[in-house]
Amino acid sequence: MGKKVACLITNMFEDSEYTDPANKFKEAGHEVVAIEKESGKSVQGKQGNDKVQIDKGIDEVKAADYDALFIPGGFSPDILRADERFVQFTKEMMEAKKPVFAICHGPQLLITAKTLEGRDATGYKSIHVDMEYAGANLHDEEVVVCQNQLVTSRTPDDLPAFIRESLKLLS
Repeated sequence: MGKKVACLITNMFEDSEYTDPANKFKEAGHEVVAIEKESGKSVQGKQGNDKVQIDKGIDEVKAADYDALFIPGGFSPDILRADERFVQFTKEMMEAKKPVFAICHGPQLLITAKTLEGRDATGYKSIHVDMEYAGANLHDEEVVVCQNQLVTSRTPDDLPAFIRESLKLLS
């Protein structure tokens, strides 16, 4: 049975870090729900290649209604973490021990939600120090799976491993 995957996303997301996983999740029978500040608009990837139609505004959703959380990288996570509603949603998903998939700069939302303490994780090189300050056990590997819940990866080059491990947790 397909899972309902919340995707926190806004402008300047890394195109392939959204499209590749989202397409594979959908192919596997899962529903990906794009969540931003307001529904009905579209957001633009930083490479300019992809637009994502926003399905739900953050005020229309509750973490309890979703089976998993997907956070693509790019500048999107840094923009979203300035809004407490996205931070709270992320925190609730982590605390409920639901699968969370964060690639590249995606862990920035996890840092702001203060949910990386003692967790094995990775991310883009420029946020490694931030992750260490947040208490993460940092690994410089293509994919890190922590406690059968959190999947993190570093860059678009890691997408095959990121998608593979994310799909395992969704099955």
